[in-house]
Amino acid sequence: MGLSMRDGIRIATAELNSGGGLLGRYIELVERDDEASNELGALIVRDFINRERVVAGLGIVNTGVALASQRLYQAARIPVITSVATGSLITRQFQAPEFPENYIFRVSANDTLQAEVIVEEAVVSRGFTRLAILHDATNYGVLGKNDLEAALQRRGLAPVAVERFQLQQTEMRAPLERARQAGAQAVLTYGIGPELAHIANERARMGWAVPIIGSWTLAMSSFIEIAGPNAEGVRMPQTFIEQPRTPRQTDFLAAWKALTGSARIPVPPAAAQGYDSMLLLAAAIRQAASADGPAIRAALENLAAPVEGVIMTYRHPYSASNHETLNTPRQIHLGEIRNGRIVFAREATVEDSPSP
Repeated sequence: MGLSMRDGIRIATAELNSGGGLLGRYIELVERDDEASNELGALIVRDFINRERVVAGLGIVNTGVALASQRLYQAARIPVITSVATGSLITRQFQAPEFPENYIFRVSANDTLQAEVIVEEAVVSRGFTRLAILHDATNYGVLGKNDLEAALQRRGLAPVAVERFQLQQTEMRAPLERARQAGAQAVLTYGIGPELAHIANERARMGWAVPIIGSWTLAMSSFIEIAGPNAEGVRMPQTFIEQPRTPRQTDFLAAWKALTGSARIPVPPAAAQGYDSMLLLAAAIRQAASADGPAIRAALENLAAPVEGVIMTYRHPYSASNHETLNTPRQIHLGEIRNGRIVFAREATVEDSPSP
């Protein structure tokens, strides 16, 4: 996820620099690998602010890392656009009235929205009422599980089984057996690719042919490769699918191949979200005509000109009270794995970002 995101940001930066950069200067990316560690992520951001003197932040894959490090951006009054992390709390920690200015923005689909897409697919589209939730023990998995339970509760339902697993856990027989014994008609997941693949493989070994519907990470190449044929038919929310519908998407995929030498993106949403986060930041810096943090934040909240991204065309994507580009389930595609590729199971019905 992180490498796909990073390369998406690099592609957008190269395009901007080829056009002269911003404010008469070329953009310099200062890159660090947080290794999915909350503690290391916070240390890196402290270094960005105090030693590197960054004007803004981009990136962050993991919800835990985002929650641990974004306090430093906020305290320094430096805006950060979260490119991948999806925990619903990420943009809500520093809201008014306690915090008059919020410096945390996002382009990815938060878990509240994803849970709505997942539950709508399971309950409304497919008519299931007995659902099991399997989630990992990270902040991402636990918070996502909470969002799934809330989405079910809004429809008068509760999961028949809730099972937690650890990162790098390979034995999934016991939690799946408990879900089967509870009469689950489908399995809803919140985790990361490798562990999710072990769930799909164990489900196949058990001969339990129930659907798997889960968060966007089911589209990770690690899930598809490890699960193989057992990944077929799995569905998940997606902000971007590698089937170009616009000239911008076509150009982005060509630029990806030129940069990496591969036509296939390991995690397409992460790459597209990284790319778009850089474009949105650049638009704010241009509008502000300044690299000052408060000026960039104010511009992000009041972007005047549309920004044509890979995921959508952004029209007034943010406001002072809303720092999410995605605000309705209708803006999110439903992906499905067919023949080892992510394809559209259902396309978003709102392609452009509405005014928040």
